[in-house]
Amino acid sequence: MTTATAQQNDLFSAKGDSKKSNGTSKPAPAKKRARKGNEDVYDESKIKTLSSLEHIRLRTGMYIGRLGDGSDPDDGIYVLLKEVIDNAVDEFITGHGRKVDVTIEDNCVRIRDFGSGIPLGKLVECVSVINTGAKYNDEIYQFSVGLNGVGTKAVNALSDQFRVVAYRKGQFAEAIFERGDLKKETKKGKAPKEPDGTLVEFHPDPEIFGEFDFNLEFVQRRLWNYACLNSGLVLALNGQKYESKKGLLDLLQREVGTDEDAVTYTPAHFRSERLEFAFTHVEGYGETYWSFVNGQYTSDGGTHQSAFREGVLKGVNEFFRKAYNGVDVRDGIAGAVAVKLMEPVFESQTKNKLGNTDVRGWIVNDVKEAVVDFLHKNKAAADSLEQRVANNEKLRKDLNAVKKEAKENARKISIKNPNLRDCKYHLGDRKRGDESTLFITEGQSAAGSIVSSRDPNTQGIFVMTGKPQNAFGRGKAEVYKNELLFNLMMALGVEDGIDGLRYNKVVLATDADVDGFHIRNLLLTFFLTYFEDLVVAGHVYILETPLFRVRNKKSTAYCYSEKERDAALKKIKGPEVTRFKGLGEISPKEFGQFIGDQIKLVKVTIDKMSAVSQTLEFYMGKNTPERREYIMEHLA
Repeated sequence: MTTATAQQNDLFSAKGDSKKSNGTSKPAPAKKRARKGNEDVYDESKIKTLSSLEHIRLRTGMYIGRLGDGSDPDDGIYVLLKEVIDNAVDEFITGHGRKVDVTIEDNCVRIRDFGSGIPLGKLVECVSVINTGAKYNDEIYQFSVGLNGVGTKAVNALSDQFRVVAYRKGQFAEAIFERGDLKKETKKGKAPKEPDGTLVEFHPDPEIFGEFDFNLEFVQRRLWNYACLNSGLVLALNGQKYESKKGLLDLLQREVGTDEDAVTYTPAHFRSERLEFAFTHVEGYGETYWSFVNGQYTSDGGTHQSAFREGVLKGVNEFFRKAYNGVDVRDGIAGAVAVKLMEPVFESQTKNKLGNTDVRGWIVNDVKEAVVDFLHKNKAAADSLEQRVANNEKLRKDLNAVKKEAKENARKISIKNPNLRDCKYHLGDRKRGDESTLFITEGQSAAGSIVSSRDPNTQGIFVMTGKPQNAFGRGKAEVYKNELLFNLMMALGVEDGIDGLRYNKVVLATDADVDGFHIRNLLLTFFLTYFEDLVVAGHVYILETPLFRVRNKKSTAYCYSEKERDAALKKIKGPEVTRFKGLGEISPKEFGQFIGDQIKLVKVTIDKMSAVSQTLEFYMGKNTPERREYIMEHLA
């Protein structure tokens, strides 16, 4: 997948000196002048006014973030899908329609809601003119999910085919667009048997997205989240229905399971008009949260999530009349929180993090009171929680002694992290912080290629010296006893939780051979055992590098699979084929292509947290005979 796309040159940029000559002044120095004959290159003809939809197509990233090919749940095609479904959910929230039908066939999307329907006389404007819509009217949409007048227009602009039909009181209006241009319009027709609502059909434009495919598993997960956030709403994907009666409690139980061995105590659950949350404790370390604002999944959290964490701590301390440490109360917690706000402020157009500071007070107070009430009513849960906190406190104190020794040893070895080649900007920096990436490489040879071709401003390198220890089934003290794992944790900055993470992307860059795959599995086991929240939040990736180079004197093709290699062999005459076994075999000049604008990354995702321990047990546990039998049966 492509994580960054080269943008076109800005239409409003000027070449050469912008100061015009009056014909008598001395010419400017050559380095400040335009090339001879181009003094008037910046004139009235270069000033252009783009329509709303033209601007969306030109500056796609401003509206939907990344593009991608559908292999990542954050890719642009899913943002388009989300924007249309958001509008359907908004209808449900206002009390109109309890059903949303979604169909995806051959990458064509069809979404039918049964809400009030777009007013027929404003249909074209509502899907083609930015800043047009009812989301600005608080009397109609108090807790809007959609992009406040942008979302559907972006879908229209970025689709090679877009059709919208509004049904109201037995009548309909229809508009058909191609890449944002209106091709056909029916202003009013009769549809006596059609219930009120809106139908949207679209196909993402290959000119924008290239080759892509919808991953239905990603879509199913989104619809399940919608159902849990809107009890009573029924969503269907290609006929399969998604409905929740217990809200976030259903979402939490789906994620962590209902196995008594996995869950420490009965999950707490609270729901009011503006706030809903559920949480429990599971076996493991760290904190894992799923947070939402007006139905939008905020993968990077924000003020509502931090307020929820604070409210849980205050509620526990008030109930037990203690002053527990927040780490002891929350270590091993898995929680979900959703809030409804009239004017949410997000830190980006794609709404990954809430920025409202005014919500903290009431969320903390409501969560605290709800936690106290829950513990009063559930004595068994209170007793289990008290025991868990006491156990966490003991483990933390035992761990502190190991931490102190490990840090003393680290200081003796080197002032700096010996495995780290750091970059200039880090996560949280205003300038290029979101671009910050740490490549975890296998050995010095691979690191050499990356170090020579990386962008030192945003790309850091962590060099693995040997294979990391298998972390499965080991306590957290092992991180401090193992020099390599300790240095990796400190390089990432996650010793005290994900809030200290120094890089937006953590990329596993291992060789495409048996040893490389083994190291990758060991690293994933490390993250899933000690820092699962890092994976849940979508920060861990796997780097794809080409397996083959097919070239002759005129052209070169890099291939990521045998299928691509075979296709290249048919196009290139008299080719030379190189099989890349290790990253160190790729020259720095070549490698720069694969970690630059056209980098291919696969995000590591978790379908269900409850399945993680079972997966790790099978692949990384002590059941060697079973694993050997499985490998022999599936050996290609």
